Amino acid sequence: MTLIWVLDTDHLSLLQREHPNVKQRFNEMNPANLTITIVTLEEQTKGWLNVINKYNDQPSQSEKLIFAYKGLRDRVEYLNQLNLLDFDQLAYNFYRELISQRIRIGTRDLRIAAITLSINGILVTRNTKDFAKVPHLQIEDWTIA
Repeated sequence: MTLIWVLDTDHLSLLQREHPNVKQRFNEMNPANLTITIVTLEEQTKGWLNVINKYNDQPSQSEKLIFAYKGLRDRVEYLNQLNLLDFDQLAYNFYRELISQRIRIGTRDLRIAAITLSINGILVTRNTKDFAKVPHLQIEDWTIA
């Protein structure tokens, strides 16, 4: 059985900012075994869209608006290089089960956990406080040497 590591949004951001421990672990792995979820793509895209909306219709902020659109484009190109897991029916079933267990973490984190559980993957996160609440979820933190 092939192990799959799923980077949560925070770890992906650390990788993009070239955090030394995260970058080293990422580079040691087989790219076929590394992935992100569609939820992480949603969160990263939403962040850039919020920046764009902040500077829309502000002629004095044209440089910031142009930078925001470039940031969105760069993010799309970067994310396009990564393996992507969908929020499919199996993930949705895990999600509904976690909701019925009244797991108290954020909705998007719960969806990331459900997707990870649906593939029997290992979630790479610093947010062990919340994700540890999810039964049977395997967690690793690559920021720790």
